[in-house]
Order: sequence, then C-alpha cells, then structure tokens
Amino acid sequence: MTERVALGMTWGGPEIPGQAGTRAKREPRPTGANDTGQSAARGRPRVPGGRVNQERTNMKITQTILDNLTAQAIASPRLRMNLDLRNSPEDMSQRMLNAIEPGSPLPIHRHRHSSETVVILRGRLVEDFYDESGTLVESIELSPNGPTVALNIPAGQWHTVRSLASGTVILETKDGAYAPLGEEDILTPYDL
Repeated sequence: MTERVALGMTWGGPEIPGQAGTRAKREPRPTGANDTGQSAARGRPRVPGGRVNQERTNMKITQTILDNLTAQAIASPRLRMNLDLRNSPEDMSQRMLNAIEPGSPLPIHRHRHSSETVVILRGRLVEDFYDESGTLVESIELSPNGPTVALNIPAGQWHTVRSLASGTVILETKDGAYAPLGEEDILTPYDL
C-alpha cells in the first residue's frame, strides 16, 4: 500500500508493481494527518464522524504547503509524497502535487490509457523517455526558471523521472480516474 495525502488526511492505495517491499514496516502518518483511516466500503478519505472531506475547492497552493510536502517526502523511505488535489474521491481526474527528492526510486513505466501533464513548481528534475526496447531516447530537464517548465507525456510513452534537487515539487495531472499500473506497464532491468 502507498499512502496518499489529501489536505492533512491519508488513505491507502496499491503499491506500484516492482516496488514491493519498499514499505516493510508501516510509515508514520505525516504530521497533522487524520487517523480516521478510510471508508471500508469505498476507500474514500474520511474526516471525523465519517464524512468525506469535500472542502477542497478553493485551496491555495502556498510555499508552506510545498515545504510541508517536501518534509514528508524527505521522511518517507520512498523519498516522495503526493497531495491529492481532487475535489472529492468521486472526481474522475487525477490532480496532485508530487514532492520528489533525489534518489527516489521510480521505475520506467507507462500509462496506456492516459496522457500525463507535469508542471514544475520548484526544484529541478529530468523526465527520461524510452522506446519499447528500453533504450533511452530523450531526456528533458524541467525547472521553474529554465527553458522547459511543463510537458505533456502522451498515453503509452515509457518514462521515468529523476529529481535533481532537494525540494522539487511538481503539479501532475492525468486523464481519467486512478488505475494502478499493471506488470505490463513497468519496464524492469530484467526486461532490458
């Protein structure tokens, strides 16, 4: 299970295939996280009293939010943490802030049914693109003050991301509802 953070709340989701064992012991919840867990019926984040948090429509993304998310990423064994920006669990989009620290392991993967848009808010990172054989075909550096600040990754494109600076945070969006990656969506070193 991975933990996703939504405005101080957390809820579980499946691990990315190929990263099993990255959470051998349970990570502590981020500071300020709500320990009410998730709705067993729908896997939705809850607030005290069992209500779904729907007070997320006018959120300002401040430097304090980015700082706190970065601190949570640094404390995580995966060296990354995301903040869900959807209006509700029923929102069929994917919108999140993703704090990624240097050394965060992220396999070469693809999203067969969704394009992905990445906008860098701070820090520096490289998106690496691969062909079907696993050969690196292009690397694009993103930084807020550099020549490239955002990019769109077409559906089916093999890619990964490497953070080049501590404190790196991106805004990431995908078409449609969250769907876990299948084994066929991950290139492992054994595939290359």
